[in-house]
Amino acid sequence: MMDWNTLISAKRFGLEEFHKERHENRSEFQRDYDRLIFSAPFRRLQNKTQVFPLPGSIFVHNRLTHSLEVSCVGRSLGNDVAKAILARRPELQNSYLPEIGSIVSAACLAHDLGNPPFGHSGERAISTFFSEGKGLALKGKQPDGEQLTPTQWEDLTHFEGNANAFRLLTHRFEGRRKGGFVLTYSTLAGIVKYPFSSSLAGQKSKFGFFTTEEESFRRIAEELGMKKLNDSPLKYARHPLVYLVEAADDICYQMMDIEDAHKLKILTTQETQDLLLSYFPDERRAHILDTFKIVSDTNEQIAYLRSSVIGLLIGECTKAFLDNEARILEGEFEGSLIKHITERPAAAYKHCAEVSFRKIYRSRDVLDIELAGFRIISTLLELMIDAVCSPEKAYSQLLINRVSGQYNMKATALYERIQAVLDYISGMTDVFALDLYRKINGNSLPAV
Repeated sequence: MMDWNTLISAKRFGLEEFHKERHENRSEFQRDYDRLIFSAPFRRLQNKTQVFPLPGSIFVHNRLTHSLEVSCVGRSLGNDVAKAILARRPELQNSYLPEIGSIVSAACLAHDLGNPPFGHSGERAISTFFSEGKGLALKGKQPDGEQLTPTQWEDLTHFEGNANAFRLLTHRFEGRRKGGFVLTYSTLAGIVKYPFSSSLAGQKSKFGFFTTEEESFRRIAEELGMKKLNDSPLKYARHPLVYLVEAADDICYQMMDIEDAHKLKILTTQETQDLLLSYFPDERRAHILDTFKIVSDTNEQIAYLRSSVIGLLIGECTKAFLDNEARILEGEFEGSLIKHITERPAAAYKHCAEVSFRKIYRSRDVLDIELAGFRIISTLLELMIDAVCSPEKAYSQLLINRVSGQYNMKATALYERIQAVLDYISGMTDVFALDLYRKINGNSLPAV
């Protein structure tokens, strides 16, 4: 069984040999949170698509506002779980367990940092470029005799934003310090939803770390006492706090996508109210409808309903975690917390998911941004991959020289050069990717 005393550690990745706890008003985990908030990759999330196209005349969520809201919900989940566990086991009061809320909150901020521009279509564009696009040619031997290993190939054909976030946070980019963001071990472990290598991803295309970061994750997992399920290919049971990060994400994207769809008139007010009211028994609905008589603004009514559902789901997921704490610590718990909530909210959540898939994620505006993003990223990949594979070409040199020096486009190994391209493209905002696409296609010129 995993142990809370070892699962929560203030040791910082990359500074292990200098590890010592600082005595200041902020805890080590609050420092993680602040470090992420002030980082450039986090700021860039303000111009990355969550679901709906950006920008628009009606403000909807982007990756940054989504991450901030997930962080707030994650903090509540972490604090509620910590309070309940301490009531059961007061001997943990002097451990780091009371800091769970801060750890989950920081991990929630970081959970989407590795996502490329244009939402989930960006991930699919990268994966399919290698699995069925022009990148497929890289599977065989190259003119210089170099060849990707099977595991490296799995990394590329199952490209995953979660694994890319772990790389972004831990990789030493050119000119940067050792350890990447130098976050605590527990915060880093808290973002890895799929703690296994890409060779175990299967058809679901989900995994937690690239080949280059496997040993980094192994070091973190061993230090924290995470349960190892397999050594080769490497697989661990989830760190328990991952379930809280995942629950916060599940709660927020479901609720906020529905609220955004209402603002964009994809869902009517009545449809939105019915979806959200279905979470509550009749007596609670009556109380909510009484509040509607006080608040007449439609958007404010929907916001009140949304906040009520979020509060309900925080309580449900907290209970699901506490009820299954032993199985989670044993590494035997399966599925997400949202799949273990009680019957009424579970049925309402499932219905919301079905409506979202049918009316929101398949709406014309959403599909249009996915189509555009797919073409933009595929084109950038094609040109940049060709450039690092054939750097002797004049056009290749122009492209490579345009890239920031932190990305090692001239690395000796083929896989490292490809990863440098993926680091560069996945870090772009939607606007930057679109602007670069237009320029390299000759559709626009720099402003004079």
